[in-house]
Amino acid sequence: MGGRSVLLTSNLPQLQNLIKRDPASYKDEFLQQWNHYNSIRLIFHLNPDEHAQHFRELVAFIAQVATCYPKETAKFPSQISTILLESYGLLSPDTRKALISTMVLLRNKNVITSIELLRTLFPLLPRTTSSSLRSNIRKTILSDIRTANIRTKNHKLNRAIQAMLFGMVENGLEDVSNFGNKGKQKEVGTGTHFGSSDKTAGRGEDAMWAVILTKELWRKGIWDDVKPVSIVAIGCLHPVLKVQSASIHFFLGDDDEKEDSDQEDEEETDVRALHHRREINKKSRSGDKKLQKKLNAAKKKKHGKSEISRSNTNFPALQLLNDPQTFAEKLFTILDRYDKRFTLDHKILIMQLLARVISAHTLFVMPFYSYVQKWLAPKQLRVPSILVALAQSVHALIPPQTLKPVVLKLANEFVHPGVGSEVVAAGINAVTEICRRQPLVMGPRDNDDDDPMKRQKERNQKNAETDDGAQNHALDAMKAVHPEKGKAEINGLGEVEVDGKRLGDKDVDLRPLLNDLIDYRKSKDKTVIAASRGLLHLYRETHPEFLKKRERGKEASLNMKNAVARNLSFGHSASAAADIEGLSLLESHFKQLREEEEEASAESGEDDDEAGWEGWDAESDSDSDSNSEDGWQDVSSDSDGDIELSDSEVEVENGENKDKDKRKRKETERQERRRDKKEKKEKQRAKEEALKNGQELIEEADNSEVDEHEYEVSENDEEKMSVDEEEKEEQERKFGQDISTLAITKILTPADFKLLSDLRIQAAQKSIEAGGGNRAKRKLAALEAERKTQHPADDLSASFISENDILGPRKKAKADYAERMASIQKGREGREKFGSRKGKKTKDAPSSSTNKEKARNKPIMMILSSGSVRGKKKASLREKQQKLRAHIEKGKKARK
Repeated sequence: MGGRSVLLTSNLPQLQNLIKRDPASYKDEFLQQWNHYNSIRLIFHLNPDEHAQHFRELVAFIAQVATCYPKETAKFPSQISTILLESYGLLSPDTRKALISTMVLLRNKNVITSIELLRTLFPLLPRTTSSSLRSNIRKTILSDIRTANIRTKNHKLNRAIQAMLFGMVENGLEDVSNFGNKGKQKEVGTGTHFGSSDKTAGRGEDAMWAVILTKELWRKGIWDDVKPVSIVAIGCLHPVLKVQSASIHFFLGDDDEKEDSDQEDEEETDVRALHHRREINKKSRSGDKKLQKKLNAAKKKKHGKSEISRSNTNFPALQLLNDPQTFAEKLFTILDRYDKRFTLDHKILIMQLLARVISAHTLFVMPFYSYVQKWLAPKQLRVPSILVALAQSVHALIPPQTLKPVVLKLANEFVHPGVGSEVVAAGINAVTEICRRQPLVMGPRDNDDDDPMKRQKERNQKNAETDDGAQNHALDAMKAVHPEKGKAEINGLGEVEVDGKRLGDKDVDLRPLLNDLIDYRKSKDKTVIAASRGLLHLYRETHPEFLKKRERGKEASLNMKNAVARNLSFGHSASAAADIEGLSLLESHFKQLREEEEEASAESGEDDDEAGWEGWDAESDSDSDSNSEDGWQDVSSDSDGDIELSDSEVEVENGENKDKDKRKRKETERQERRRDKKEKKEKQRAKEEALKNGQELIEEADNSEVDEHEYEVSENDEEKMSVDEEEKEEQERKFGQDISTLAITKILTPADFKLLSDLRIQAAQKSIEAGGGNRAKRKLAALEAERKTQHPADDLSASFISENDILGPRKKAKADYAERMASIQKGREGREKFGSRKGKKTKDAPSSSTNKEKARNKPIMMILSSGSVRGKKKASLREKQQKLRAHIEKGKKARK
């Protein structure tokens, strides 16, 4: 027995094999090794380098047989975890790898749970210096989480892991002195989390790995809810620069950090090899099923990769942001407060994310537009990206007064003769994209009663009426002596003395600027012409009243009579929404489906219904006979018809009285409208006469550049645009009848709304086929664009602006000398140097072809016409005998 124990003690693999076969018989030997492990572990705490090899062997042995003695090894996983977390920096690389492999082995044997393993591995990631070990830990974490969520979501595990990741990201978040730190700072604040040291916390190692793991789990589709998005959103506010950059790239969807991405992607499946293996191997049904399963998986993986590569923006993550308004405000505060600490590329990253969040959630971050103004210059580096961020941040709820200074700055900096055509095109395209989202930017001043400019204008008019004209005489004298100074004084009258402050250029009339930009369509450069025409077409469709009469076009002028929202200021609407547009199409579609189902069910169940109703006629006859026998008789109610007739007569009389009252009211309303029109015309004539006489000098100075006559509607157009009240009532009555009740009887799902958009597009296509004209085509284009924005899963990049939209179409520039030489060198790659290699490829030593090789490849006609062949043909019999004799003699000599 003693010899056996000594033998087993020295040979741990043999003892491991025997214990797995019969644990009860070898319990004493295991306890002996367990006590030996405890004693070495105590020594290992004091000196990790002593007995390190033997300690690793004992740990591997106990991990293999831990399932055989669960009570004795209950504290073993916690002991290994404590050694890793507390003494990780003192361990040798081999010991670290062995202990981590032990923890993974215990998890595979279900000795410990996934949470216990991950609580040990997560803090080790930022502290590991070995790239191979770090990659191994990351793959273990990701594979364990993926296995736990492969069939159903393991919410308990996910919540625990997400709590750890939240703690790792929030570690060092409040250290404001770290803002702009690139992860190389040595001295940091206090506070540790999950075994991380102060050093790693200050450099953002914990937060960086939390963001990397969250991004990988999101990319693989393991996590797709709000929690991972919130983790990365906190990372966007982290003071360390690399953490913030990685988090922002997650939302923008253009992450180029390939060194941090998981490299465990499986190799592409070879479909031809699978088919070939199937032909060779034994045929069976199970083999066919396995082959089909692999082919389906390969096809799905291929299409999934193409969809991922096509999409450019992480749109679902942007939509899942929790409290996006607060997030946007905090992000802008960081951008504005620590502006000097960030590089230009990082500032643009923050601006792009902020713009996309504002656009996706229609947020209000008004200081952002004043912040961007300082970057609007043609010589600014990466100015197209800044223009993209500016245009992307605009939506229909932004007040036009906030955007007017930005548009003026764009026009003054980018659109003037002193810059190149590309700069002018970029400026006009940027203005077009802003106006596409908020067309009222180019409109006149706001006509609200609370407008301080309007109140100041009225106050100046009163002063002009009561004053004795001294100010006018002074101004005239100033203009005569100093024309430029007098003009400046006049232009400043409308901007001073509003609550003691000078008004800016927020509320100005930009219609002259709009027409100036449209005049650039007469330029010689094609990119400028295309940009200017795009702006013109936009306002012809949306607000033709902002254009001059000659710029509106025939179709836009005709469409103005149907424009209900014409001349409405910001925040006003023509009427409240009474119905979802196109909902009647959806209701008719559902009705048609129900009718088809009823017809199908009627055809299938017609015979069953006839068999079921047999005998019911006889029973009804017997019942009627029994009722008559009991004395019951049916009496017709003739009086009911008289009552109904009398009621109808009263209703007719009441209806006639109501019609008379309506006619009287309509006549009075028409008279009032005519009276108002006459008064307006008289006022307009009085203003024109006053302007001619020079009595309203202040009004001319306040808005000297705008001629309202160019933007007015003529009397003929007003008569065309005025709709009779009776026609309006008939339209409203028809509209009330056409309102669908589907929205109040059924809860519409996103699939229903998608079907609704498809039905509207089909209806627009039918109207085009029926001869709807350009108007129907524009409606179809608008519906298709709306579907792209509402359903970004079909085309994620359609809802965001790119730099190509700002720069516009550009012709390819002529290549310079360096580019041409680079193209030539690229074409020579993988090709022999120069000349032909014929005759040299098959030889050891390089040489040209011999005369025999050349003669062998000679054309037959050249051989027939050669001197040697012709000489043989003309040779005499004597010459032939001599040649034959010489050949025989030569052969004899060669044999000797």
